[in-house]
Amino acid sequence: MQKYFARDALLPEGWAKDVLICVEGGDIVAVSTDAEGGEALRGPVLPGMANLHSHAFQRGMAGLTEVRSAPQDDFWSWRELMYRFVEHITPAQAQAIALQLYIEMLKHGYTAVAEFHYVHHPAEMLMRHLAAARDAGIAITLLPSLYRWSGFEGKPLEPRQRRFESDCASVLAALASLKPQMSKDVRAGIAPHSLRAVDPVSLRELIDGVAQDMPIHIHAAEQVKEVEQCKAALSKRPVEWLLSNHTVNARWCVVHATHLVPEETTALAASGAVAGLCPSTEGNLGDGIFPLLDYRAAGGRYGIGGDSHVSRDPAEELRLLEYVQRLTLRRRNLVVSKEVNAVGTSLWLEAAAGGAQALGRSMGALAAGRRADLVVLDADHPDLAARSGDAIANSLVFSGASGLVRDVMVAGRWAVRDRRHPLEEAAAAAYKQALRELVR
Repeated sequence: MQKYFARDALLPEGWAKDVLICVEGGDIVAVSTDAEGGEALRGPVLPGMANLHSHAFQRGMAGLTEVRSAPQDDFWSWRELMYRFVEHITPAQAQAIALQLYIEMLKHGYTAVAEFHYVHHPAEMLMRHLAAARDAGIAITLLPSLYRWSGFEGKPLEPRQRRFESDCASVLAALASLKPQMSKDVRAGIAPHSLRAVDPVSLRELIDGVAQDMPIHIHAAEQVKEVEQCKAALSKRPVEWLLSNHTVNARWCVVHATHLVPEETTALAASGAVAGLCPSTEGNLGDGIFPLLDYRAAGGRYGIGGDSHVSRDPAEELRLLEYVQRLTLRRRNLVVSKEVNAVGTSLWLEAAAGGAQALGRSMGALAAGRRADLVVLDADHPDLAARSGDAIANSLVFSGASGLVRDVMVAGRWAVRDRRHPLEEAAAAAYKQALRELVR
């Protein structure tokens, strides 16, 4: 058993002093406060964050789509650029991009990722992401995607979408190929892409074909156009249709869910599902603003994802999540609760818990029985000077500083020490070579 001592630690009930964390077999087996002894950690400790929505290959596009490509540039014109980028990507290039991304995630405090995987061809692409996660030392939940159509009512895929094509049989085969790889660090689920890419019969077939506790992730209601098309084709809005036709519960992660009416907001919260929010990507694409305060008031759970990875920093995602609510309501300090009156603390605890649920992992809290995923901040960083308790998380999320994360542990193993990952130089070199080949 390993014992770690933290002067300040963020426990499920809030910040505590002089905390002893006992770790065995990759899990936390005991946590005590007002304690002493153990290896002294070099700064305040928070639970590791789950990145619940990742399209790893899009990391290579960051910064390449910020030139207007259509008179009314939006998600749909961005998507055309994405198609062009992914058209020629090879398995080796995809692995290089994913490794760079996963290392960057770790260095910012993500300790697990859900890879929403829809670039199927060739089939080895899925295993390349698994290899990248193992090399990086990040836990991964692999979500092979069902992607059948280019639009509602069975509109055939366009030639540039053929790399995404899959059916229920191929998704189930991918899950079967992953079964021997399952471990504490590797989990699997399913990702029916969206109601515009998956017809109702196929969606039911896929859900019925997997274990009843397997995570289900789906894009829904990201764009107004998508909502209008869904109403025309299925006579209901996307989230409304899902709630009416499936047992949406705690195994579901509804990604984006941006455009909801109040009835959907309340019903999604009551379902026990997780809303998968990706503030930096949603802002980059001009998607819209999720009704977070109403959703939380109804008891809704949420987590954060990097999605297109224009940011790899959970603190930035959380800051944006709060800021867009402030801009909408013209008020401050909104994401708080009766138990926790500090925004940074509330955001980290809530997103960590929601992300853990979405990935099907016992993580997201410094508590006995949870994975030993520790994010150790740098006590000597200027932006943590004279901070304790809630001021630590508030500074992490709202100071705008970089380099606050010093050490990161995943399942009892140190993946980052002194801000350094052991593979970062080699990974950066391979990533740069992949981009030189892809961006011409």
